[in-house]
Amino acid sequence: MKQKIFYAHLAIFGANLIYAINYGFAKDVMNGGYVPPFAFILLRVVGASFLFWMTSLFFYEKLSKKDIPRFILCGIFGVTANQLMFFSGLELTSTIHASIIMVTSPIIVSILSALILNEKLQTQKVMGIIIGLIGAILIIMENTSDSGTSGIKGDLLIFLNATSFGLYLVLVKPLMFKYSPITVIKWVFTFGFMGVLPFGIYEIQDVNWEMNNEIISKIGFVIFFTTYLCYLFNIFGVKHVSPTIVSTYIYLQPLLTSFIAVFSGREELELKGVICSILIFAGVYLVSINTDKKIN
Repeated sequence: MKQKIFYAHLAIFGANLIYAINYGFAKDVMNGGYVPPFAFILLRVVGASFLFWMTSLFFYEKLSKKDIPRFILCGIFGVTANQLMFFSGLELTSTIHASIIMVTSPIIVSILSALILNEKLQTQKVMGIIIGLIGAILIIMENTSDSGTSGIKGDLLIFLNATSFGLYLVLVKPLMFKYSPITVIKWVFTFGFMGVLPFGIYEIQDVNWEMNNEIISKIGFVIFFTTYLCYLFNIFGVKHVSPTIVSTYIYLQPLLTSFIAVFSGREELELKGVICSILIFAGVYLVSINTDKKIN
């Protein structure tokens, strides 16, 4: 059991490292005028769904009819809403802002776990929720530009994306006790694809198919690593540890994303962003205390 928990933590860390790289790659593809956000999501979901179905040929399991509504909800919040809001927001805001706001995910998971899974909110968790949300609100309000690389609309979309992903982590947990990770993620993406299709199909005609090798490789990275591998890593982690612990690893993303963005010369790290990050990190730390209880 301890070995599985170790591998679960390793998988979650790997997913967040890939996510940190993904911010810049995805932004380069969209801002370069090659693929609009919704069309990019459709390509991503179609490619990943194909890989999940191919992998599932070795892990066949039959779904219980009573679990289908939960699978549909996981598809909506874990894929459709999550992806649509993330890519739309990332196009309007900076990679550093996006990664900082995503750190609110553990706070959101704690709130949703209390409402849906009846987890008890301790005093330090309540304080952490308040502090973390203050940090998120400040960084969103500070971003008053509505154009260019930063915009308040983009920040709000990223925050809603974090909320959607947090709800997905809570909803998917019970399914992990009944099915293998690949079965769960295969059907989550299948139902998610149905939700993404109406949005992405209209932007396919706007895709610039005259892409250079660099853009093609970045799209491939987003499909295989950021989608296929990361969702498998996260679902494996949720199977062995609580959703809150999985979400707390997200605090690494601003550190890794900021380092990558600054080192590559893509963006600059501002003092206000650092202060807001400290508030959010403090909130996440308080929320994460004693979160290793098994969720049934």
